[in-house]
Order: sequence, then structure tokens, then C-alpha cells
Amino acid sequence: MSSVTAAARRAAAPAARLPLVLAVAVVLAAIAYPLTDGGGRDAVSWTIVLLGSAVSVTSAAVAHGPRTGLSVLGLVAATAVVFESVGVATGFPYGPYAYSDVLGPTLLGVPFLVPLAWLMMAWPSWVLARLLTRRVRPGRQRPARVVVAAAVFAAWDVVLDPQLVQAGYWTWARPQPGLPGIDTVPLTNLAGWLLAGLVLMTLLDLVVARTALPGGRRTGDAAPLLVLGWMTLGGALAHAAFLDLPGSAAWGAALAVPVLVTLAVQARRP
Repeated sequence: MSSVTAAARRAAAPAARLPLVLAVAVVLAAIAYPLTDGGGRDAVSWTIVLLGSAVSVTSAAVAHGPRTGLSVLGLVAATAVVFESVGVATGFPYGPYAYSDVLGPTLLGVPFLVPLAWLMMAWPSWVLARLLTRRVRPGRQRPARVVVAAAVFAAWDVVLDPQLVQAGYWTWARPQPGLPGIDTVPLTNLAGWLLAGLVLMTLLDLVVARTALPGGRRTGDAAPLLVLGWMTLGGALAHAAFLDLPGSAAWGAALAVPVLVTLAVQARRP
């Protein structure tokens, strides 16, 4: 029996390493982004999102089983299309905005790349929230996890949105008032992302609970956390040094501080 178990573990090892390999590829593509321009930069954007969404699906599947991976893919894509199509048509809940033709084919007015970007962001946000709330009282852990995951999800967009507006992927009809230092993205967008995040993370938490294989997680969270960490902190560095976006760079650094402090405090506790 032990030889069979060992053989099964050896067979599963390459699949368990796949999310981390994809995450490293995301980091390399993200490094290339500020070093390119024009059509080359657009190609890098697609590469980042495709690889990042693959990290989310594969890491969810490796950690909780293939059913969870596929369920995360379907749930996030469907939720993204609903929110974004309503947003484009009505301006709710983000404020009025319009996509450019740069992102290619659309579904209900939503470029195909957008649900994949949500997928890239959603799973790492949920994984980090689970770590940040692991010491919360069990009865309050789920609502705390959902709220924190929604906040991380929205904070990620604080860094990402100015970059993609600069790239010409979408424009805001009324970009003011915005966060101090960010004059191209309105505060309504942040409110909309918080609302969308609360809905999405509530559903995502339920999906994981209902589809995960028994026995708990089967691997670590290195891949999604690497993607989240580099795309936010690395993105803030790129904004400051290469993209002439000091406001979003400062916000990215500031929003990372409470997360890092919380993780450090938790690590020091027995």
C-alpha cells in the first residue's frame, strides 16, 4: 500500500508544481510590461492575464481538487460578465466608462480578457484573505474572510486600473473625484469593486466549501500569493520608476503595509 501511495504522490508532483511555474512566468511577463510599448505592450498584457488566470485555476485545482478549479473558473467568469456588462450599459456600480477596441472581441459589451483578469485577481485575493483571517474566531471566520478578500480584490484594482487606463484599454466619463494622486479613475470605481468583491467572494467561499475534496488543502499557496505580491508591489515599483504613475505607486505601497504587518504578527504568534 505504501508503494502505491508513493507512486501516486510522484505522479501528482508535476501537476502540483505547475501553478508555481506559471506564477514565475507571470512575474517575468510583468517585468517585461514597462519595458515594451505599443502592440508589444498589448501582447504582454494578454500574456500576463492568460498566465495569471491559469495560475488561479490550476492552484485551486491542486489545492482543493479539479472540481474546485473548474468551479472557480466558471463562477468568476460568469460574475465578471454580469457585473461588467451591467456596468458598461448603465454605469452601475463603477461609474460610467467605456472599453476601447484594443482588447478585441466582446461578450455583452465585455472584452473576453476582462473575465480572465477577474479570475487572475479573485483567487489570490481569497487565498490571502484566508491567511489573514486564520486566527479569527471560527464562528466569525467566514464573514471576515469574505470582507477581507473583497478589500484585497478592490485594493489590487487601485494599482491596476490607472495602468490600464494609461494603456488606453478603457476610459472614464467622469474620472473625478478620485483618490489623491490618481486623477484618471473615480472613487465610484473603488466603491463598485468593493460591492462586486463582496458578492464574488461570498459565492467563491461557498463554492470552495462545497466542491473541495475532503481532508483539507493538499499544497501550499505560493503560486497565487506570488502573483498577487508581484502584481501589486512590483506593479507599484513599475508605476513609480517606469510608467510615470506616482499616485498609484504610493497607494499600492500604502495598501500593502497593513497586510504585511498582519502576516508578520500572525507569524510571530505561537
